[in-house]
Amino acid sequence: MSFELKPVPSPRPSKTDLSVVLPIYDEEESLGELLDNLFAVLDGLGRTYEIWCVNDGSHDRSSEILHEIAKRRPELHVLDFRRNFGQTAALQAGFDHARGDIIVTLDADLQNDPADIPRLLEKLDEGYDVVSGWRANRKDAAISRNLVSRIANGIISHISGVKLHDYGCTLKAYRRDVMSGVRLYGEMHRFIPIYASWRGARVVEMPVGHAARRYGKSKYGLNRIFKVVLDLMVLKFLESYLVKPIYVFGGFGLFSIVLSFITLAGAIALKLFAHTSLIQTPLPLLAAMLFLMGCMSILLGLLAEIMTRTYFESQGGRPYAVRNIKENE
Repeated sequence: MSFELKPVPSPRPSKTDLSVVLPIYDEEESLGELLDNLFAVLDGLGRTYEIWCVNDGSHDRSSEILHEIAKRRPELHVLDFRRNFGQTAALQAGFDHARGDIIVTLDADLQNDPADIPRLLEKLDEGYDVVSGWRANRKDAAISRNLVSRIANGIISHISGVKLHDYGCTLKAYRRDVMSGVRLYGEMHRFIPIYASWRGARVVEMPVGHAARRYGKSKYGLNRIFKVVLDLMVLKFLESYLVKPIYVFGGFGLFSIVLSFITLAGAIALKLFAHTSLIQTPLPLLAAMLFLMGCMSILLGLLAEIMTRTYFESQGGRPYAVRNIKENE
């Protein structure tokens, strides 16, 4: 009896220096050139690395091309979605699987230049936690993309207090500890620097290259603006009132109750001084509706307080973030 000894595959290391996350949707024309350029840059860094390509339900040959390249390059890992879930979900999946101490994200359409990655890493080495790319010389449509983007970036910077020129640039570098606990929904991937800054991370912006799109067409339209605004409202609410929702609901409730008394006083004044019957004016009904609305808002705030405390206790969460601890014996 003979036995054939099969080679035992070496286990993947639990950690690596660098993880690159690429969200991909119908980019078959650009994948070969992009990965060739990316491998050339990463091979020259002198660091261990991995690449996570998240195929976001592509309808072209993107998946086949990625799997063919992965056979030759073990650093490349492919994650195929069952359908298109969007760029935010693709990036979240990449973050969930990445094992690098540093995570870099970039687009797969050849508009981001992989040659900028070493510069991002050098900036991180200066002590920053997040380095966000800024397409200072952006090669997109002047009105529908560039102008709209500048207006949106200005609004986001004003509301969030984090001053960046270009939130939409996917080319970014993050320290792994900054991304711990981050969960992305909607179109919130562009707000990661805001989230990180609010948690005490050091965020910096640096100009990066940007090329005109050579293949296909952009997957985004003007309707993205409305999604971004709504997501920003959610993010601002979660940051400011996640641990104190009663301030929002209770504040609105008290305002409604006070307004109801003012409305009722107006109705009584009309009765006394203008001899207007209470049934001839909608003010009493409006006062009652405002009063009930205020009471319901306060009750919702109390319920939200209970849910918030239940969440933190059940998840072992804390309403604070620690950078480091030094204990003396």
